[in-house]
Amino acid sequence: MGKTSSAVKDRWNAANYEQLMVRLPKGRKKTVEEYAKGQGVSVNGLVNELLREKLELTAEEWKASS
Repeated sequence: MGKTSSAVKDRWNAANYEQLMVRLPKGRKKTVEEYAKGQGVSVNGLVNELLREKLELTAEEWKASS
């Protein structure tokens, strides 16, 4: 993948997503990664799913800009 392709992806991500940093106690990262893998999702997908459920939003509501 060339530099141009990465730049395009970076611009698209910046325009369409926000970033949130999560800090975990030492040693928990591996536990979370293994759990997500066992569920067949990425860590990002797992966090999104858990937040959406806690906020009681449908998948459509979660994806929509507020």
